[in-house]
Amino acid sequence: MEKEEVKVPKGQNEKKMSSFITRLVSGIVLLLIMLVIVPAGGMPMFIMTYLISMCGLFELYRVFGIEKKSLGLVGYITVTAYYLLVLTAHSEYFALMTILSLMALMTFYVITYPAYKISVIAKAFMCVCYAGIMLSYLYQTREMADGKFLVWLIFISSWGTDTCAYCTGMLFGKHKMTPLLSPKKTIEGAVGGVAGAALLGFIYAWFFRNHFLEVRNPAVTCALACAIAALISMVGDLTASGIKRDYGIKDYGHLIPGHGGIMDRFDSVIFTAPAIYFALTFLK
Repeated sequence: MEKEEVKVPKGQNEKKMSSFITRLVSGIVLLLIMLVIVPAGGMPMFIMTYLISMCGLFELYRVFGIEKKSLGLVGYITVTAYYLLVLTAHSEYFALMTILSLMALMTFYVITYPAYKISVIAKAFMCVCYAGIMLSYLYQTREMADGKFLVWLIFISSWGTDTCAYCTGMLFGKHKMTPLLSPKKTIEGAVGGVAGAALLGFIYAWFFRNHFLEVRNPAVTCALACAIAALISMVGDLTASGIKRDYGIKDYGHLIPGHGGIMDRFDSVIFTAPAIYFALTFLK
């Protein structure tokens, strides 16, 4: 008996194609912006990183329902103050600023009690560290010695891990890594992602090996840094997915057509930025 051919509605195919084109164009535009601003460094890089952080912070606060409340204002002020400290190279005040931010949030909690639950205060503070402080290491890595080349390791270890993990998982994936949080991710895919990121970091550093001034054995150093960051990038990806599942949302926003919000596109970069920065600080 012949099987009946299942026909996909024409409108559905057109919708998928339109979505793919939108995503592709947005990705190309985003890449072009990066190719202009990242090599330039300095103030353009600082402003871009700051705006990405603020947009990410707003998206997270919107999920928690505090984007327009006093707690949100404390978060915006804290991240802005932190970036000013980064810009003026006053890293000795980072801890003080973080403590003052927590004290300010606790003050709102006490004064307005019982308007806010302590869990909301914890979320507000977590977002400052998550979207604000962690992502700032994108700019701080660019400002390192050899930062013009090292900063690209953040994107290699982030987006490279995603691509390599996806391909490896499709070909060899059998064992689920986090079946409840992300059913499609596998242990085999994770191993492939880490190995692929390390290989990409090695190839990249070997190609530009004559341009490094302070990094010894750049190919090996960058491969190790990318491997470390690749492991951590998966946590970033799954963290963002977990928050969306907890609050029943598909995307964090619509700022980037076809991709969603800043948190949808930079979820793993937020984790790889500090990972690359500190890995290179110790390895080099």
